[in-house]
Amino acid sequence: MTITTRRILCFWIVCLCLSFWQAPLFAQSSDHDDNLLACKNGWGSCNHAALTEAESREVAGNMHQRNVADCRMGMSSCDNSQLTAAEAISLAVAEHQRNTFACMDGTGVCEYSTLTVQETLAVAAAEQQRNILRCKEGWQSCDRSKLSAEELGAVVAADRQRNVSDCGAGISTCDHSVLSRVEAKAVAAAEHGRNLSNCEEGFDSCDHTKLSTAERHAIAVADDQRNNAACNAGAESCDYSKLTASEAAGLEVTEHRRNFNACKTGFGYCDPSRLTTADVSAITVKPMPVLR
Repeated sequence: MTITTRRILCFWIVCLCLSFWQAPLFAQSSDHDDNLLACKNGWGSCNHAALTEAESREVAGNMHQRNVADCRMGMSSCDNSQLTAAEAISLAVAEHQRNTFACMDGTGVCEYSTLTVQETLAVAAAEQQRNILRCKEGWQSCDRSKLSAEELGAVVAADRQRNVSDCGAGISTCDHSVLSRVEAKAVAAAEHGRNLSNCEEGFDSCDHTKLSTAERHAIAVADDQRNNAACNAGAESCDYSKLTASEAAGLEVTEHRRNFNACKTGFGYCDPSRLTTADVSAITVKPMPVLR
């Protein structure tokens, strides 16, 4: 065996020995890091005994901050006994503010017993305003028994205005029986205008019996124009039976022109049987290019 060969062999033997020696160390390092991560996150798999003194202090700090955050969020995992005096005061301030906001906003659970006298008065005023708004909007949660005479009058006026609006818009909640003469007249005009618009647009909800003679004539003309346009466009909604003689003749010219162009260009539906002798002569048939 040459000297060079012996050196190479020795090198690989040393590398192999080092790898076997370091493998347990890498495994131990990985296990330690996993345990440290578990402890920092407060996982049940944490083994505090395997931590160094510095790591234990770091983990304790993380646990304390996590507990402070849990207390601030009002979580059941909060341990008030672990808070410092300053943290406990800050938490009490935050909890009072959170409760006051919930009472004022009407959301969440309100602990009235923790409110001050001034806060109680402010919350009562906020609740009254919310009730007035619910009543004016016609919500079922409205409690009219809590309204003053002036507030009740405003709510009744809002009810009346809302009914007029519903009637004018054709909403099913409309009660025509409570409309005044002026309101009924305005609602009738709105209903007539809405029906006229439906007829002009060709909607099925159109009621021709409610149109005047002039309106029926105008609608008939609009319907005819709309149908004629649909027929010229080849739309499915075309009703050929409603075309006048002149419209049918015009449609025939339009269709002849379309068929001629289709046959000439090779694009679209072409019916050669409908081409005239002049059409055939005008169409130049070009041979299709040979693909290579």
